Amino acid sequence: MLLNTTHTNNENKELINNTVGPPFSILEMIKKKGVGSKRMIVDEVSPNMASILNTISDVNYGNIELRPKGILIHVTKGLQNFTWIIPYYRLVVYKVDGSSIHSNGKFIHFRNNKTFKENKKFFDKLMTEKINYDAIYNVSPI
Repeated sequence: MLLNTTHTNNENKELINNTVGPPFSILEMIKKKGVGSKRMIVDEVSPNMASILNTISDVNYGNIELRPKGILIHVTKGLQNFTWIIPYYRLVVYKVDGSSIHSNGKFIHFRNNKTFKENKKFFDKLMTEKINYDAIYNVSPI
């Protein structure tokens, strides 16, 4: 689910919290040693998400935020902010010359460069959270 989160909206906040859970508390953030990635360069997105990228040749940046039941991918387009909500049970991550995150027929590919390499620990943490979620809710691949 893709939302325009440029302006604070209680409906969007409620929808995000119901889908992927509320943000982690300060204590949980400290225990996990952070729940957000550093910004990464967006290399490519699926055609049905092309509207969130800059149309000129600007670099597009995105970052990922962990939540208890999923992740939020934040992408900035000029002065607008977009958030892609992905529950863990719909999340698929591919490691192909960077990282490609897929869900519901959409994808976003992050470029393999210095900023991506700085996020290796974050991606390890993301995969651990997904595995723990799958174990708790007994989610098996179809």
